[in-house]
Amino acid sequence: MYGRCGNWWGGRFATPFMGAGFPWGRGGRWGRFFGPGEIRLALLSLLESGPKHGYELMKELESKSGGVYKASAGAIYPALQQIEDEGLVRSDQSEGKRKYSLTDAGKAEVQREVETIKRIWFRAQEAGSWLIGPEGGEIARPAAAVLKVALRAASKHYSDSAKINKLREILERAKLEIETLEKS
Repeated sequence: MYGRCGNWWGGRFATPFMGAGFPWGRGGRWGRFFGPGEIRLALLSLLESGPKHGYELMKELESKSGGVYKASAGAIYPALQQIEDEGLVRSDQSEGKRKYSLTDAGKAEVQREVETIKRIWFRAQEAGSWLIGPEGGEIARPAAAVLKVALRAASKHYSDSAKINKLREILERAKLEIETLEKS
């Protein structure tokens, strides 16, 4: 089915680039960083250390992901409203800002979902280790574009070993040039 080049697309070589194996987990520009229900758990876990404003929560989410996930008000405030409606947090208005804090039900939810929360923050830490701050974001788009065109070319020429080898040589050359730049 895959010719002489092996099962590279559907097998082990595709796995690191698909789903949770990709550096951004479910996220970055290729999808969502948080899965269903995870943003609420992340917010609850951040509030465990004490009351915070929505903006503080946005910045802490960005920080915990090494800058990979940039929370928007359009994602955070509806999630905060949802968990407030569920009785997991309460909000107080002071000095023109709304501060959120955990209720007893919210603390119980954090304890009940402790393993899921650990997985969320582990994935965020892993994502952050791939990119160092905003500078890494500058190369993410062109790197993804190279990966996309390389995979497209490889799938088009999967049975032509000469073209697959040429593609591999181009990518290896680019890797070596980048490594040389990194060392200088």
